[in-house]
Amino acid sequence: MMTQQMSVPAGFESLSGYGRWNLATADERTRARREASEEDLKAFYDGVLPHIEAILDACDVFPLGELPETHRGIFNIALAMAEIAPHIEFYRGQVGVPYAFEEARFVAVHGRDNTWQALPPNGPR
Repeated sequence: MMTQQMSVPAGFESLSGYGRWNLATADERTRARREASEEDLKAFYDGVLPHIEAILDACDVFPLGELPETHRGIFNIALAMAEIAPHIEFYRGQVGVPYAFEEARFVAVHGRDNTWQALPPNGPR
């Protein structure tokens, strides 16, 4: 997985090394998780978990759909954590969902949309 540059707001400099998980869409995050190793998932989880409440607090001050560019990187990191956490906490680090249908068959309605925009599920396309 390629590392990309990520700017972070003041106080979140320790997260700048997680730029490879700064992915704006659900499709990108799911693909990155499935292509990662168990070690990658665990390292990300262990590194981000202590910061997750601060990330959510920092992003929560903005109205839904109006997240500024300065905070989108840490917001995407929080969404990647939501994607990865079950795999650490429930699936023993496995990148796939055990005993489930093939994940590639699942198509997210807004999977290609930038999540920060908070589009309504059945809104205009």
